[in-house]
Amino acid sequence: MRVKIIHTADWHLGKLVHGIYMTEQQEAVLEQFIELVAEEKPDAVIIAGDLYDRSVPPVEAVQLLEKVLFRINVELKTPVLAISGNHDSAERLAFGSSWYRHSGFYLNGKLSDCFEPIRIDGVHFYLVPYAEPGVVREVFQDPGIHSHHDAMSRVTWEIEKTMDADAANILVGHAFVTGGKTTDSERILSVGGSGSVDSDCFSPFAYTALGHLHSPDAIRHETLRYSGSLLKYSFSEAKQRKSISIIEIDASGQLTINEKSLIPRQDMREISGYIDELLDPAFYTNQKLDDFLKVTLLDEGALIDPINKLRAVYPNILHLERKIESVDLKKRQALRSIQSERKTELDLFSEFYKEMTTSEFTEQKRELMEEVIDSVRKEVLLV
Repeated sequence: MRVKIIHTADWHLGKLVHGIYMTEQQEAVLEQFIELVAEEKPDAVIIAGDLYDRSVPPVEAVQLLEKVLFRINVELKTPVLAISGNHDSAERLAFGSSWYRHSGFYLNGKLSDCFEPIRIDGVHFYLVPYAEPGVVREVFQDPGIHSHHDAMSRVTWEIEKTMDADAANILVGHAFVTGGKTTDSERILSVGGSGSVDSDCFSPFAYTALGHLHSPDAIRHETLRYSGSLLKYSFSEAKQRKSISIIEIDASGQLTINEKSLIPRQDMREISGYIDELLDPAFYTNQKLDDFLKVTLLDEGALIDPINKLRAVYPNILHLERKIESVDLKKRQALRSIQSERKTELDLFSEFYKEMTTSEFTEQKRELMEEVIDSVRKEVLLV
């Protein structure tokens, strides 16, 4: 028997992009998603985190999520398997989950609830919500958990201990897998590489349905996949393709993966050129003028009110820049980088301390930090 699953994630309902709420665009694409569910008749729909864009979403975002889930779960009688992501409030999403299950709606925001599988037609689903390493460390009373990799390794190890190895097991998670391609839209999980998780963590599972990275091409792996976001949420995603993953899996864990694309009401694109060229009907006649645009002007001289002239043709310009200005910015950033390389460890720590706290970096603190740096240097030399 084959089970069909639609894998999606990163809806980010209530998203604000360059001062514009994307709720209308999200509603339009979710209407297509509902039609896709009705057409494909899957055995389950997976939403792998970041249903909302923030822990306290706007009222309109809450109403949209309620409407969409009602139509999928109640009207289409399709089981929904969802988890909280790093943008969601796990506590708010988990509210009511004890009775949601009676209609086949499984929404998990609690780490403690991820070790018992949801069973649908012989497939076992483990819903692992996003959790900081400190939370996982506290749950297991394990002082050795410091990174996201440590945390996910412990969670999957605990699952594997009681997992039915003869069943098709699927993990639903929200994480940054090492080697994944990021964009400006994804909130960094941690600094210094401690936010990444190695793909080996998921080796016990026939399929791992992930959220967090916004492209279905973020990583290439036979059994591990990001569905990507429904829409483009920054200009760093302008050239990304967006899709929905349709997974079919049999009792032995054999997978078939297909994709379906959803068409946004307004695309997010980048265009560049001289202002006269962009305002020429010969150029813009073939353009979709109401798309969300980043415009880069190639003109070098002074321009009078270019944004309003351009918006008379392209009403949804979200960002306008001059090429010469962006080149100058890159040069300034490169210069700052070179200057930073010349600073001592103590200078860099002092700057970091001032940025992260409101306290003064006193002489006493400076002396203490010097001792720590010297101690580390000596240890490195000994090694």
